[in-house]
Amino acid sequence: MIAAQMKVIEVARLKKSCRCCEKMVQLPAPSRPIPGSMAGAGLLAYILVSKFDDHLPLYRLNEIFARMGADIPGSTLVDWCGRAMQVLQPLIERIEAAIMGSDLLHADDTPIRVLDRSLRDKGLGKGVKKGRIWTYVRDQRPWAGAAPPGAVYYFASDWKEDHVHHHLRQASGILQADGYKGYGKLYDPGADGTPRFREAACWAHWRRDFHDIWTSNKSEIAREALDRIGALYDVERDIAGQSADIRLAARQKHSKAKVEALRVWAEAQLSRIPGKGDLASAFRYGLSRWSSFCLFLEDGRVAIDNNPAERALRPIGSADSLYPSSSSVWKH
Repeated sequence: MIAAQMKVIEVARLKKSCRCCEKMVQLPAPSRPIPGSMAGAGLLAYILVSKFDDHLPLYRLNEIFARMGADIPGSTLVDWCGRAMQVLQPLIERIEAAIMGSDLLHADDTPIRVLDRSLRDKGLGKGVKKGRIWTYVRDQRPWAGAAPPGAVYYFASDWKEDHVHHHLRQASGILQADGYKGYGKLYDPGADGTPRFREAACWAHWRRDFHDIWTSNKSEIAREALDRIGALYDVERDIAGQSADIRLAARQKHSKAKVEALRVWAEAQLSRIPGKGDLASAFRYGLSRWSSFCLFLEDGRVAIDNNPAERALRPIGSADSLYPSSSSVWKH
């Protein structure tokens, strides 16, 4: 294995002068991603991948570079990250336009700790505040679509629904997401009577409610709910990667009756159990969104759950994120 190395590349720029007119000429300096910076493209790529993909905080990168013999202050690394993102902005915009132009999106969000040095300077704790990361994912692989998978991430300092409306201001189609109330207005009918988005609910999210109840008190009703939902996933495993038409036909044949039987059974259970318990809340969550839970029976492209978006957020919102990011970097 070859360890990473830091190199200093010296560029010799020859100067020549004309004996007749005494004019000086010199070879132009090679272009760099950040004008006026000593950081080359390879170093910047290493920093960005280490921070945003390998989740190494910049202070640790500073220590790694110090062992290589290069003292690069944390403030310089923050500046390089921000300015490198500006260099990549045209590529970011192309990816954003491609993903957000899809008529079938997965959406999710997660809280994230963000460094705010101004708070620390004021003596307000460790200088860490809570931010929010949203992701929007296009993944056509389950139904053999032609477009490559991709994800767009947005950062915000709070959880207000205005951010979601801004992210999706030019998008329309089908939105697969959880029950976050910020999405609610997107499903309301517009001036022409049709909504801009149709909601596709997440069966994994609903299943998780019953799993938590089963884990806590071994409820037989929750166990049966898990088994009934599990039968739907058995069908999904058999049609993964098939075309949308094949998936739709299989769902109509094998899943539709199971879904209707689940609805009838859930309504019957809800009438028998205490109305204020967790189990009743879980049933009401699904039944109140029943048309959204059934959308996958009408369109073979629609997934049974929102797992693509959850997977896209998992590295950001888990223990793999070793230290909160700087707010100045996230703003870029």
